[in-house]
Amino acid sequence: MALLDRVLQRGPGKYGVDDVGDSQMSLLDHLEALRRVLIVSVIGWAICTVVAFVFWTRILEFLISRGNVSHLVFLTPTGGITLGLKIALVVGLVLAAPVWIQQIWWFVSPGLHRHERRLVVPLILATIAFFAIGVSFALFSLPLFMKILQGFAPKDFSYLPVGEDYLNFILFLVLGFGIVFEMPVVVYTLGLLRIISSKWLYANRFYWIIGLGVLANVMTPGVDPITPLFMWVPLYVFWEATALLLKLSGR
Repeated sequence: MALLDRVLQRGPGKYGVDDVGDSQMSLLDHLEALRRVLIVSVIGWAICTVVAFVFWTRILEFLISRGNVSHLVFLTPTGGITLGLKIALVVGLVLAAPVWIQQIWWFVSPGLHRHERRLVVPLILATIAFFAIGVSFALFSLPLFMKILQGFAPKDFSYLPVGEDYLNFILFLVLGFGIVFEMPVVVYTLGLLRIISSKWLYANRFYWIIGLGVLANVMTPGVDPITPLFMWVPLYVFWEATALLLKLSGR
């Protein structure tokens, strides 16, 4: 909320004043800046979606092979094209991540002080990197997810993968990991703004451990007690590393 208050006091393009409250923008200026962010992000998403749609069958083949699935079935005549569009939209969103992440930081960066804005580019790169790490980790862990979840089924039952259900499972997994892995960037940014501190983080470590566990259970598609650990363990490692980084930087 503190960063949002700063953004509402200043806007994109006001880079010459060190104190946050020294430059004001009208509501129309903020809406215009937000419109620019949305337009650029949507254009980037649309271009990447078109590219992804051209290669959607190869992407689907890759997802099938990663999940160790022999084939998929469709329940409706339009199942194939619907699957292709959904793959293109989500893969396009992932590919366009550098665009919309940069635009989000561009919109909020004027709410930072001058010495804080020097870290905007590293934070943009870190945000893109952690999103990519989350997506990659989800795809890397997909075979283990499938093996563990299918292992709970009775031996007389076999898995018949329906195309839409299988894709929804993977897309939820990939986007969930990509978004949740932004946690260290968010925590570090809050520390940078002195909204939180390393001392506060360590004093509330127990609550963070529980909170990260709840988040991992919500953001993983399985209902078993094992698969959330794939998300909780790296999140906790990131949390410890971020808290240590804030401590070493005097925050």
